[in-house]
Amino acid sequence: MCGIVGYTGGQEASPLLLDGLKKLEYRGYDSAGIAVQNDGVLRMIKASGQIANLVEKTDGGAALPGFTGIGHTRWATHGAPTDTNAHPHMSNDGKFAIVHNGIIENYAALRQELTDRGFVFRSETDTEVIVHLLDMYYRGDLKAAVMHTAARLEGSYALGVLCADQPGKLCAIKMASPLILGVGVGENFFASDVTALVSHTKNVIYLEDGEFAELTPENITVYDCTGKPVSHSVSRVVWDVEAAEKGGYDHFMLKEIMEQPRALKATIEPRIRNGRIVLDDFDDAFRVCFADVRRIVITACGSAYHAGMVGRYLIESLCRVNVEVDVASELRYRDPIIDDQTLLIAVSQSGETADTIAAIKEGKNRGAKVLSIVNVVGSTIAKLSDYVIYTWAGPEIAVATTKGYTTQLAVLDLLSVWMARERGLLTGERYDELVKGILALPERTQRSIDLNPQTGYLAERYRDNTSLFFIGRNMDYAVGLEASLKLKEISYLHSEAYAAGELKHGTIALIEPGRLVVALACLDSLFDKTMSNIKEVKARGAKVMAVAREGSRRIFTEADDALFVPATDPLLTAIPEIVPLQLFAYYVAKANGCEIDKPRNLAKSVTVE
Repeated sequence: MCGIVGYTGGQEASPLLLDGLKKLEYRGYDSAGIAVQNDGVLRMIKASGQIANLVEKTDGGAALPGFTGIGHTRWATHGAPTDTNAHPHMSNDGKFAIVHNGIIENYAALRQELTDRGFVFRSETDTEVIVHLLDMYYRGDLKAAVMHTAARLEGSYALGVLCADQPGKLCAIKMASPLILGVGVGENFFASDVTALVSHTKNVIYLEDGEFAELTPENITVYDCTGKPVSHSVSRVVWDVEAAEKGGYDHFMLKEIMEQPRALKATIEPRIRNGRIVLDDFDDAFRVCFADVRRIVITACGSAYHAGMVGRYLIESLCRVNVEVDVASELRYRDPIIDDQTLLIAVSQSGETADTIAAIKEGKNRGAKVLSIVNVVGSTIAKLSDYVIYTWAGPEIAVATTKGYTTQLAVLDLLSVWMARERGLLTGERYDELVKGILALPERTQRSIDLNPQTGYLAERYRDNTSLFFIGRNMDYAVGLEASLKLKEISYLHSEAYAAGELKHGTIALIEPGRLVVALACLDSLFDKTMSNIKEVKARGAKVMAVAREGSRRIFTEADDALFVPATDPLLTAIPEIVPLQLFAYYVAKANGCEIDKPRNLAKSVTVE
C-alpha cells in the first residue's frame, strides 16, 4: 500500500522526508512527492516512477527548503500513476497540502458537490476531495477544519495535513489505515510504518481509529473524534529497521498471510451496499455484454490460474454457463474456440504477466470481450481489457502470493453471485445467504488462522518429506493445486496435487510407507468419498494430514493429523481453506532454512514468455 511520512522540527524537512520515503519503498509504489512549508508558502514537487526521480527533481531536497513537510509514495488506485495523480495534493488557493493512504468510498458524491461549489479538480484521485473540503471548512481554525472534513469522509484514510498559515504545525488523522506518531526532542514525526521513523526516534504513539493529532516541534496533542484531548502512552520500538519493515514478522510472506483478513475486507466491503453486490468497476455496458455471453474462458498463470479453477466451480454452479480454464501460455497456441459470444476473464496479480497479455490479445482478435481481475491500477492487462475489477490487495513483497490469490478469489465470489443474479438464477433467500457469506470471509479467514496454532508443529513433523501429494475433490481439488504450488515454491520439496478420484489411475503407485498425503475434505457432500481415498493411501502406509471443517471428529478415524477450517458456504470455502496450508508451507520452508520471500529462480511478475 502507499506510504506517508511527515516531519516538523529544527532540521531541513525535505532530506528527512526523502529518506523516510526510501524506507517505505518495500511497500510498493508508482509515484512519490513531498510538500514543504516555508515562510508562509507551501511548495510541492512530485514525480511518477521511482523515488530516485523525485530525489533528482528536488536536488536531494535542496530545492524545497523548510522545516515542516509531508511526503508520500503512491500505489495507484483511483487514476493512473502520473505526476498529476501523485501525492501530495494541494488546494486551489495553495493554502493546504495533504497526503492520504486508503480509499474514500463516497468521493464521487463529494467531488460533485465541491465542483458545484466552484472547486477545480486537477487529478483523477479520490484523495483530492479531502484537500478541497479542508479549504472549504477552514476559517482560521485548523483543528475545526480537520474535524469537519473527517466527518464527511466514508472509507479508510490516514491523512497528513499541512497548512500554509500554520507555521511549524502538522495534522495527522487515522481511520482504518495505519498511522504512527514519532516522538523526538525538538522534532516530531508521523508515518504509516515505523520503518520510516526508527532511524530518527524509537519512541512512538499508535493512533486509534477516529483520532487525530496536532504536531509541532515541541508538542504532540491527540484528540478523539469529538475534539476532546486524549492521552496516549509512548511506546518504545525494539525492532531493528529491517524487522520494522516487516511489521515485526520474520518474513514478508508471514506478514502478508496475516494481512489477509484486512485485505479481503478492503476487496469486499466497498462492493456490497445495503445487502447488494455493486460492481462500480464497470458500467452498464458490461450488463449488455454479459447478456450475450454463451461461454466463459478464464485464463491465467500460476496461482492466478488456480484462482480461475475455483472460479470455474463457482460460475458453472451459480450461472449455468460453460466455463473453461486455460493456462495462458497454452491458450495462445492451441487455436481456441473463442468468438464474440465468449467472455474472456484474465486473472493476474501484477497485470504484466506476459503469457496472459498474449492470451488476451488472442481472445480479442477472435472477438471476445475481456474482463480482467488485477491488482495493479494502470497495468498493461488493465489497459488491454474492456472491463477491469481491481482486487485492492495492496502490494505484495513476498514472491509467493498469498493475499493476492485470496483477494482474486474474493472478486470471483462477488462476480459469480452478481452474474447469477443478473441471469435471474438465484432466489432472494439464496442471494442473501451468499452475500452474507462473502461479507463474513474476512472473519472466517481470521478464524482459520486462529484455529490452527499447531501448524508450526506439523511443519516440523513433516519437514523431511522429499515428495508429497495433495488430494481433494471438486473445490477441494482446486485449493489443493494452490497449496501444492505454495509448498514447492518456497520449500523446494516435490509436491503434486491430484483429483482424489484419480488416485487409482496411476498415482497410487507412488504411495509408500511414510509418504505424506495432504487430504482436503471440507465439502460435506463429498466427505465420505474423500474418506475412502484416505483409507486407500493409509492402507499403503501413507501418513495423512487432513484439512477438514471445524468440529469434524470423524476425520480422526483415518487421518494422523488435521488442520481445521471454519464452517463456510461450500461455494465460498476456498479462501479460509487455503490459509492454514499457506502457513504450513511457510513453516516447512522456515524449518528447512529456505529463503522464503525470494525463492530461487522465481520472480514476482513474469514479464517474459
